[in-house]
Order: sequence, then structure tokens, then C-alpha cells
Amino acid sequence: MRVRPLAAAVVFALVALAGCSNPFGRQYEYEEQIYLSVTGAATVVVDASIPALVALRGLPLDPSPNAQVDRERIRAIFTAAGCQNVRVGQPWSRHGRRFIQVRVAVTAVRDLANCGPLAWSTYSFTREDAALHYEQVVGAPASGNPGTPRWTGDELVAFRLHVPSRIIFHNVKRLEDGSNGAPTRGNILTWEQRLTDRRAGQPVHLDVRMDAESILYRTLWLFAGAFLAAVLVIVGLVWLTIRRARRRGVTGRAA
Repeated sequence: MRVRPLAAAVVFALVALAGCSNPFGRQYEYEEQIYLSVTGAATVVVDASIPALVALRGLPLDPSPNAQVDRERIRAIFTAAGCQNVRVGQPWSRHGRRFIQVRVAVTAVRDLANCGPLAWSTYSFTREDAALHYEQVVGAPASGNPGTPRWTGDELVAFRLHVPSRIIFHNVKRLEDGSNGAPTRGNILTWEQRLTDRRAGQPVHLDVRMDAESILYRTLWLFAGAFLAAVLVIVGLVWLTIRRARRRGVTGRAA
């Protein structure tokens, strides 16, 4: 139980980093990142352009590039749609389109199905012997009118899963850039799809099996073990030093 506050702090730090723009990384028109816990709790970070939110999720937002982004209105839309613990970040621009980040936190990943903008997916999280099984199927989008966002057809959509423990199995396929989609940057799995295919309703299937014990928990135990070993070594050296000094003292008095 003592590990949970630290785990929460790590998640919040990762969420903060998720909002940073990486000019050398892959850019997505719409991206959902799920930070999953071995307990089933989850934090979802959505980074998307306003036109993509309109086209894919049917949100009542103005997709024009000159429109002001009202963060409080976006938070209210998500909250009214049944989403929990909603936070909205600062907007930014890319390719003439306005982008926004929305964070949703739930105590059970299945509860994401009750959040309207995330309800295009079905979520399953079960324990199978000593392993955990996560499965998500992203279904058809909503039908919204994004206006004329000047999409080229090369825009990508991504669904990322930040896996909390050792990955036993995953069904990630080859990505758009030709890479094999293997876990990167600490157990991050990425499923990609072209925006045109997502708008056409082609499903995305996420299937992952993982250890039931978190990497963070194991790491803390390793650090604790290493620290204890270091302390024992120091105590042993101090004891040997004192013992030798006492022997020398006895030998000196005897002489």
C-alpha cells in the first residue's frame, strides 16, 4: 500500500511529460494514452486536434483554426458525458490546427466505458493465474463535421498503453514507419491507424498479457535490497575496524 503514493506521483509526472511537444517524435492527429496500474486503475491522456475531436468523437466544438479554445467548456463537456477527474491542459497549434490535452482518471479501467468521449471502446481487465490480461477494442467513431482542416490523408491516430509490469504477450503490429511496434521507453505499446481508416470505422484491437506485479514494485524492492546490502557492508567494515583497533590496544598493553 505504501507504494501507491509513489506510483501516483510517477503517473502524474508521466502525464505532465506527455503534454510536451517532441519535434523529433511521431505526431498524431488524435492520440489516446492509457497509464494502467496492476490494480486496474487507469489514467487516460487524450492529445488531439479540435477538428479530430469533432470528427471522431462528435464533440460540440468550433474546429476553425482561429476559434478560441475554452478549456473550461471542454472540461464541462467531458464531465457532463460521465467522465471522472477531468483536467484540461493548455492548447497549442500545429499545422494550422488547434490541439488540446484532456486527462481522465478512473479507479477501474472498465469505468472508461462510462465516459462518453472514450466510450467508443470496450475495456476488459482480468486476472489469469499469475498474469493480468488487458483487452480493448476501439469501435466506430461518431459522425461530426470538422469543417475544412486541410488534412492531407497522411494523418495518424494512435492508442498507447503504458504497461505497469513485464509484458508476456502483445498483438502490436508493424507501425506506419515500418517499425515492429515493440515496447519502447519502458513498456509502452503503440497501435497506429490512419485517420482516414479511423473515420471509416476500422476497429483497433489491443490485447496484452502482463505480470501481476508492477515494475515499480520490483524496482523499489531491488533498491531496498541494494540499500540494505550496502548498510550491512558498512556495518561490517565498522565492526572489523573497531575489532582490529581493540586487538592492537590489547597487544600494546601486553608489550
